[in-house]
Amino acid sequence: MTGQRQPGWLRVTDEARPPGHPTPSATVSGAAARTRPALFDTLADALDLPGHFGRNWDALADVLADRLDVGPVTLEVTDAGLLLADEPPGQLGTLLDVVGGVSAGAREPVRLVLRDTPQRLPALRLRLSAVLGGCGVAAPPGGVAH
Repeated sequence: MTGQRQPGWLRVTDEARPPGHPTPSATVSGAAARTRPALFDTLADALDLPGHFGRNWDALADVLADRLDVGPVTLEVTDAGLLLADEPPGQLGTLLDVVGGVSAGAREPVRLVLRDTPQRLPALRLRLSAVLGGCGVAAPPGGVAH
């Protein structure tokens, strides 16, 4: 991993949501989203996506962009180490590309919060680093998670 910072739209943490912190637009379980079809189904339910959502990466980008027209979106994934765990590693990278691409073109922010236990966070950070091309997802000095 390099010393680069992780993208601003991505937060990887083992910390509980602090009191008074804004409630995410949707919370999904990584355990329920171990495959692409399960992820798309889980997101469709959690974000109340329209019936025409095509359950593919391009369709996800489109519906997320549409959702941002009405305000910011924060997607929180609990047990994030299990997110797309039954898919090839590139699928996690594609999800991050979709969120990053939507974030870059949106006037409202989209955020992805990946939350897991302190014990599982190092493995998640390694997976993320691999798909982000080494972009810094390591814990900052002092070990406090972002």
